[in-house]
Amino acid sequence: MTKSSNLWLSKLLNHSATADAVADVNAEMKERIAYQPPVCEVFQQPFTRLQNDPGYHFEIDKEARRQLGHIIGNPVQRVTAGTEPSADAQANFAKARTIGIVFSGGPAPGGHNVIAGLFDAAKQANPRTRIFGFLMGPDGIIDGDTIELTPDMVDRYRNLGGFTMIKTGRTKIDNHEKMNLSRETCKQLGLDALVVVGGDDSNTNAAFLAQEMFTDGVQVISVPKTIDGDIQVRDAQGKVLCAMSFGFHTAARAFSQAIASLCTDASSDVKYWHMCKVMGRVASHLALEVALQTHANMTLIGEDLADYVDHARLAKAEQAGVVDYTAYGMTLRHLSRVVCNAIMDRASMGKNYGVLVIPEGILEFINEIQTYIIKLNTIIGNYNKSHDRDFHSVFPSLAEKQEYLRRLTQVIQEGESFNVWNARDDELFNDIPEFFQAGLLTERDSHGNFQFSQVKTEKVLLDLVKDYLGILKEKGRYKIGIQAAQYVKTMEKGELDPERYGPVLFKNWRQAEYLMIKPTIISKKTLKAALVKAGFLDEEDPIPAPIIKIFEQSVPKLKIQTHFYGYDGRGSDPTRFDCIYTYNLGRTVFSLIANGATGQMAAILNLEQEFAHWRPIGIPIAPLMHLEERKGRLELVLEKSVVDLNSPAFRIVKAYREKWLAATPGDDHYRHPGPIRFTGSSTEDRPITLKLNSVNNKLLGNNQVCASDASVTGG
Repeated sequence: MTKSSNLWLSKLLNHSATADAVADVNAEMKERIAYQPPVCEVFQQPFTRLQNDPGYHFEIDKEARRQLGHIIGNPVQRVTAGTEPSADAQANFAKARTIGIVFSGGPAPGGHNVIAGLFDAAKQANPRTRIFGFLMGPDGIIDGDTIELTPDMVDRYRNLGGFTMIKTGRTKIDNHEKMNLSRETCKQLGLDALVVVGGDDSNTNAAFLAQEMFTDGVQVISVPKTIDGDIQVRDAQGKVLCAMSFGFHTAARAFSQAIASLCTDASSDVKYWHMCKVMGRVASHLALEVALQTHANMTLIGEDLADYVDHARLAKAEQAGVVDYTAYGMTLRHLSRVVCNAIMDRASMGKNYGVLVIPEGILEFINEIQTYIIKLNTIIGNYNKSHDRDFHSVFPSLAEKQEYLRRLTQVIQEGESFNVWNARDDELFNDIPEFFQAGLLTERDSHGNFQFSQVKTEKVLLDLVKDYLGILKEKGRYKIGIQAAQYVKTMEKGELDPERYGPVLFKNWRQAEYLMIKPTIISKKTLKAALVKAGFLDEEDPIPAPIIKIFEQSVPKLKIQTHFYGYDGRGSDPTRFDCIYTYNLGRTVFSLIANGATGQMAAILNLEQEFAHWRPIGIPIAPLMHLEERKGRLELVLEKSVVDLNSPAFRIVKAYREKWLAATPGDDHYRHPGPIRFTGSSTEDRPITLKLNSVNNKLLGNNQVCASDASVTGG
């Protein structure tokens, strides 16, 4: 490089416009970081108090009562303004504290604002309060790996996505050794309180930490986080306490923007079906919100599939005088038929394209698959427990796992047959494609859950769909409809009479806007046979070019693109809704700490309403716990919330299914939510599922509560 070139490059690199163009933080990011979320009215007061709310009741698991005795009696607590507090109360609220905070589990947009809200509230109450972040998740608590948070550090991450400030991890504090190490860390730091930000398992951890550290005087407060939207808390009467975990809205919007772009692509190129799998292992909330955001042609909701009843099979069984229990719940085969019918119906209208949305855990709602998962979870859990060795390490290959399962059908244990896995199970299991066998036998996650994200669930469905469509194509039932006007134009251009050939070629000639080639015409050979039979051709005559063109246009060429949306959404910068929500959650955390609470989950009431009606509360975690099978044994965990089929959101999606499928002449009904925008009056202020709940509440009257009103599942 010449001297003049070096000089030019140096000037270019040092130019202020260059520095601005390639800066790590662009103009929009600067605006985002500088944004100050509004706070709930109660946080505008110098002090807050907690008021017990006796209007909520819980059905308490007796095992939770036994294991969590110190915190099981916690009430729901409302954060209220501390008007004219006593000198003692004021001094206690404003005293210097040492607080630790940890992120646990996968990232969710808004986590940094939980820290910011807590930090601002704590420093406002007393600038001498110290806040420590535990690095890399719960491992930071166990190992004592911390960093003290400073104003510069907190300011750098305001309103930004991810958990980058202190990172995260998936370790569970689930045995005496880890618990003792955690207590020692808290003791060495002199912690007054520990804040756990995480999902259902992390909130479970928080409950046990609160129980174990109760006598140590360390308060433990949790914050509900999961993009899956499956932490939604109601009391025994169905009254909503936590409508939605933070991060859900951002992830749904990020997925929806990408999927809406695929809708545009599909309707432009008119030759692809896009199958979009979105996160949601146990619940389909994200898929439901995406359906509302995009109006994709077809969205499968797992909970709806589980609720399916085959009435035809029931009637047939009743005639035979038996009960067909397999008629309850969707089968994998029937599900593939549902998808095939949608593809064929659109093809008949000339739409050989579309967008299908499925939740990550859709196969978990299929009876036959769920049975395998339960049995295999039990087998793997029992093996690990009885042999004190890891099943997947001992049997690393699929063949070795298959052989172990085969042996189980013959094993006699202490005089009793091991009947979890029988010969029939083994026979049916071996009929499943090998890649899916391997998926069902894949290593469980750290919580003992089947990892649907690691299995190509869409491939299982796709293979069945392609196979069945191939059969229907051979039978002449799967064809692309030909627009009547286009047919006439093509024939007349080739100087052929469309009226003469129409009745021979089409089964619905003159009956519809889109014409369907007769089922008997499935190849050029059968096409020629039909023309010869009608007397339009002799055996040696070639088929006229316009007719070949029409026939080839009717032959479907299914092209499917698959997509998975998960990590991109959870790493997105938060929507304004999530920024405001999480900042106020952080403020709520401090109010709970400053007023002596422990074993409580920070939440905001009335999320479905306008911001002015939001009310910060503390929810007791222990009464939410119930026994659930994990790794082959029953454990106390926080219950996940699935989509309620009576919720406004699901009922709206169900009502619009046919319209959004658009298996009719005319345009599709795709909706474009647009990118996540941080400013502007048109920015979406809350998830559509919450908006629909709000509309439903208004229709019923604010004081009325029913199953679909009280439940916010569906988003």
